[in-house]
Amino acid sequence: MALSEIPCLSLAIERLRATEASHFAIHVIEAPYKGGYVLRDCIWSESLMQTWHAWRELFSARSLPPVPHVSEVKVPSLPAAEAIAPLGQPVSRGVRLMQTLGIDLWAWLLGGSIQSSFDQSQGIALGQTKSLRLRLDIRDPDLIAIPWEIMQSQAGRQAISLSQQVLFSRTTSDVDALPHLRTDQSLNILLVLGQDAAPAIPSISGGLEDAPSGALRDRQALLKKLKLEQEASALSQILQNPGKLGDPSDRNAYQYAASCQVDVLLQPTPADLIEKLETDRYNVLFYAGHGEPAPDGGLLFLRPDMAINGTELAQVLTRCRVKLAVFNSCWGAQPDEQNYQAIPRSSLAEVLLHHGVPAVLAMREPITDQEALSFIQAFAQALADRMPIDQAVAVARQHLLTLFKFNQQAWTLPVLYMHPEFDGELLKPLDEGATQFPPNPSQFGQRSAIASLRSLVTTKVWTVRGGLMRVGMSEDNDLVLPGEPGISRKHAEIFYRNASQDTGQPTYFLRDFSRYGTWVFTGGGWQKVHHQEVLLQSGVQLKFGGSQNSTLEFLITAPVMPDSA
Repeated sequence: MALSEIPCLSLAIERLRATEASHFAIHVIEAPYKGGYVLRDCIWSESLMQTWHAWRELFSARSLPPVPHVSEVKVPSLPAAEAIAPLGQPVSRGVRLMQTLGIDLWAWLLGGSIQSSFDQSQGIALGQTKSLRLRLDIRDPDLIAIPWEIMQSQAGRQAISLSQQVLFSRTTSDVDALPHLRTDQSLNILLVLGQDAAPAIPSISGGLEDAPSGALRDRQALLKKLKLEQEASALSQILQNPGKLGDPSDRNAYQYAASCQVDVLLQPTPADLIEKLETDRYNVLFYAGHGEPAPDGGLLFLRPDMAINGTELAQVLTRCRVKLAVFNSCWGAQPDEQNYQAIPRSSLAEVLLHHGVPAVLAMREPITDQEALSFIQAFAQALADRMPIDQAVAVARQHLLTLFKFNQQAWTLPVLYMHPEFDGELLKPLDEGATQFPPNPSQFGQRSAIASLRSLVTTKVWTVRGGLMRVGMSEDNDLVLPGEPGISRKHAEIFYRNASQDTGQPTYFLRDFSRYGTWVFTGGGWQKVHHQEVLLQSGVQLKFGGSQNSTLEFLITAPVMPDSA
C-alpha cells in the first residue's frame, strides 16, 4: 500500500468576521469522496470558554489572557459514572477536566454535517483496511493554543491523537509548494543542542542582571535548565539505538528497522548550523534548547549570544530538503502574543510549514526532560520502523500515556504539523523499496518494452528511463512542466513495479503527490486522481494540474528487434 493512498479528511476553522466574535465556520477542504465537502456554522459557547479557561488554569504555564472576558470560571463536572480514567486510576480533577474539554471540543468541531463526513470518510478507510488521516487547519490564531489533540467522542473513548485508525495532525493552507523530496532508506539526523536556559534579563539601567527573585523563580519554573553535555550523549544514544518498545509482533509491516546516523552540534553559531545542514544530507533536524515565541516564528537560542528565528531556519531547511524538524523547546507550537492577542501565523511550527518544510513536531508547553526523552525514544523507534510520521507520533503519545498516566498532560504536549501536500513518508517502506525496475535492454540478449509520454499538442516524446519518471514544475524532475496552472513542484511520478503475471508485459503506475491532482481519461471520461496510485494502460491520456492543461498520452511500445539476417 502506498502511503499517499491513505484517505484524508481535512477540516478548516475560520472566524466569521461579519458576525459576532464567537461565530465560526467549519468546513471540509479535502475529503476522500465527493459528497464529503460540507460546511457548518457554530458558536464558541460560554460553557466551552469556561472549560477552556479552567484547563489553562490547571495545566498551562502561560498566563490567561484577560479577553474574551469570563466573569467566573467554573469547572464543568461530569457525573461520576461518566468520568472514566484508564487502567482503573482514581478519577482526579485533571482527568475530569481533560475528558470534559475533550468531549466538548469533539462535539464543537465534529458535530452535525461534519460528523457525517467524518463517519463516512472513516468508513471508506476501514473498507480499504487503511487508517484515515484527519488534518485540522486552524485559521484563527486564538484557537491555536487549544489542545485539539485531546478530542474524544465520549468518556472512556480514546483521544483522537492516540489513535492509529485516525492519524491526527494540524496543517495550514497558507504554504509554499512542497519541494522535491529525496527517497530515503535511512535516518540521517542532525542533533542541535542550544542554550540551556533563558537569556539574562536587562535591568532598568541597561545591564544584564538577574531578574527580581519572584520573576526569576517563575521563569525557572517554566524554563528548566537543560544539561547539554549529558543530554547530548543521552539523546544521541537514544536516537541511534532507541530499542524495541512494546510487542514486536505489532510491527510486522515494519519489522526491519532502518539504520540511523546522528551528528551533533553543541551550541553552534547560526553560520555553523547553516553550513552543517548544507554540507550533509539530513532528513531530520532535532533541536533541544531554549526557545521563545516571537513574530517571525519564534527564537531558538543556539548559544548565549546568538539566536536564529523561525523564518531564517525555515529557508535553510527548505533549501536542504529536510523532511522533519523536531523541537524540544518551549512554546514551539504556540503563536506569539501582543497585548494578549495571538499574532497570526507566528508560531515556529506554522512558519516552517509556510515555507515548505514537510513536517514539524513542536511542544505546546514546556515538557520535562524525562517526558521528552521517553517520547523521543518511542518516536525514534517508530520512525526507524518506517512508520509514517503521523502514525509514529501516535505511537509515541501512547507510550507517554502509559508511562505518565492519564491525569498528566505529557502526552498532549507534542503538536504535529504536516504540509497539506506531504504524505508523511519519512523513509520508504520496505514493500515499496522492493519494487523491481525493468531489466536493462542489453541484458540477456533481449530488448524490453519502452514506456513514454507523448504530447498530443507538439508530438514531443519523453521516455521513462530506469523505470521511473518524476513529473513537476521544478528543474530536478525528469519531465519539467512549467507555465501551466495547478502543477506542483513535485507533482507525480510514473514508475515500473513488475511484469504482469498474465501477459508478461511491464506494469506501470502513476502516483500523484500534488496539491491539485492529475486528470486521467478512462472509458467514463476524465477522472481526477489526488494523492493516489493508479495503474496506467498504454494509450491512457493524462493532464497534470488543471483540467484544461495540455494532454499527454502514456504509451508502452514494443522494442524494435534487429534483423536476424
